Amino acid sequence: MWALLGCTLGTAVGVLPGIGPATAVAMLLPITAKVDPTASMIFFAGIYYGAMYGGSTTSILLNTPGESGSLVTAMEGNKMAKSGRAGAALATAAIGSFVAGTIATILVTLFAPVVAAFAIRLGPPEYFLLMVLAFTTVSAVLGQSTLRGMVALAIGLFFGLIGLDQISGQPRYTGGVPELMDGIEVVLIAVGLFAVGEALYMVLYEGRTVETQNPLSKVHMTALEWRRSWPAWLRATAIGFPFGTIPAGGSEIPTFLSYAAEKKLSKHPEEFGTKGAIEGVAGPEAANNAAITATLIPLLTLGIPTSNTTAILLGAFQNYGIQPGPQLFDTNAALVWALIASLYIGNVMLLVLNLPLVGMWVKLLKIPKPQLYAGILIFATVGVYGMRQSAFDLVLLYGIGLLGVLMRRFDFPTAPVVVGMILGPLAEAQMRNALSIGEGHWGVFVQRPGSLVLLVIIAAVVLLPRLIRVARGRGRAAAPLDVPKAGPET
Repeated sequence: MWALLGCTLGTAVGVLPGIGPATAVAMLLPITAKVDPTASMIFFAGIYYGAMYGGSTTSILLNTPGESGSLVTAMEGNKMAKSGRAGAALATAAIGSFVAGTIATILVTLFAPVVAAFAIRLGPPEYFLLMVLAFTTVSAVLGQSTLRGMVALAIGLFFGLIGLDQISGQPRYTGGVPELMDGIEVVLIAVGLFAVGEALYMVLYEGRTVETQNPLSKVHMTALEWRRSWPAWLRATAIGFPFGTIPAGGSEIPTFLSYAAEKKLSKHPEEFGTKGAIEGVAGPEAANNAAITATLIPLLTLGIPTSNTTAILLGAFQNYGIQPGPQLFDTNAALVWALIASLYIGNVMLLVLNLPLVGMWVKLLKIPKPQLYAGILIFATVGVYGMRQSAFDLVLLYGIGLLGVLMRRFDFPTAPVVVGMILGPLAEAQMRNALSIGEGHWGVFVQRPGSLVLLVIIAAVVLLPRLIRVARGRGRAAAPLDVPKAGPET
C-alpha cells in the first residue's frame, strides 16, 4: 500500500517541473513522527523512483523536463512526439524503466556490500576525471559541432560558479545581488532553457503556422522498435548502475553517456536530432532508473548520500535514530530487506500504473498549440516561484528562457548548459580536494592507476574521432578516380 501511494505521488511530482522528489520528500518528512520506519522508507523510495518516471512523460510530450535526469529524454522523445510517435516513446520509457529498475534491484540485493566497497576506493582525482569525461562526451556528442558544445558547456560552468565559494565562503559573480548568494537552482535553469525557451521560440518563429495540433498515430511499439529498444535498455543499465553507487553527479552523467553511446552505435544515426530516435529515449531512461536504484547501495551500506533525495532520506533515517552504515544490515535487517523488496513491487506498480495510460497521456498533444504553450508558461512560472517564493527567480527564469531561444535559433545545444551547471561545482570541489592530496601538484592525476586510465579514456574521446576523420579524408584523397576509358560507346 505504501509503495503504491509513493509511486502514484512520485509520478505526479515528476510531471510537475519545479517540485522534484527531494522537495516532495522534504515536505513529507513530518510523517516520520507518526508512521513506522519501514512504511515511511518504502513510501519515500516510491516517491523517488516514481518521480524519475513521471519526469519522462512531460519531457516527451511537452519538452518540459520535470527532473534533471529527464533532460536527455526530452531531446529525442519530444521529436518523436512531434513526428507522431509519442506512444512509442512513452512505452519504451516505461518498459525501459521497469527493465533497468528490476535488474538494478537484483544487483542491489546481491552485490550491495561488494559494489560499495569498490566505490569507496575511488578518491577525488577519479571523481574529478569522471566529471571531465562527462564534459568531453557531452560537448563532443551533443550539437552540430564540438565548438558549439564547448561554448554551451562553458555557459553552464559559469552559472554553476555563481554563489558562495564552497571552501572560502566568499561570494562569486553575484554582482551584489543578495538573491544570487545561494546560487541558481538547477531546476530553474532546466525549466528556463527547455520549457520557457521552447514556448517563446514557438511564439517568435513558428507562431504563424496554421497547424493546431501535433500529429498522432499509434500508442504502442512495433516489432522493429522493440528490436531497437532492448539492447539500449541493457547497455544503459550497465552504464547507469555503477554511477549510482558513487557520489559523482547522480543520474545526469550516465544518461548523457548512454545517449552518446546509443548515438555512436545506432544503425539509424540520421534520426538523432531530426525526427527522433527511439534508442535516444530507451537508453537514457533506463540509465536514469538504474542509477537511481543504485543510489541505495552507498546510502544503506556506507551512510553516504549520492543525491539530494538520498540526503533527505538519510535525514529521515536519523529522525528514527537509525544511522545507515555497514552495521545496518545486522541491526535493522527487516527494514533494509523490506525496503529492497518494495523496489521489486514498486517497479511492477509503475508499469501497471503508467503503461495503460499511454493513450491518455498522448491526448495531451491534441491541445491546440496556443493554449498548450500558454499552459506550459503558467506551469513553469508557478513551479519555479513555488521553490523559493522569489520574484527575482521569475525574472531569472524568463532571462534564461530568452537565452534558450537564442541558443536554439543559432543551433547551440542547450543540454551541456545544464550538465555544466550541475557538475561544475562538484568537479571544482573534487579538483581542489585532489590538489590538496597532491600538495598542490597536478601530478596527482597521473600517479593513481584509476585516474590515469580515465585520462587515457578522455584523450581517446577527444582525439580518436578527429584522427579517424583525418585518416578517412586522406584515404579518399589517395583513392584513384574511376574515369571511364574512351571507346566507341562514348
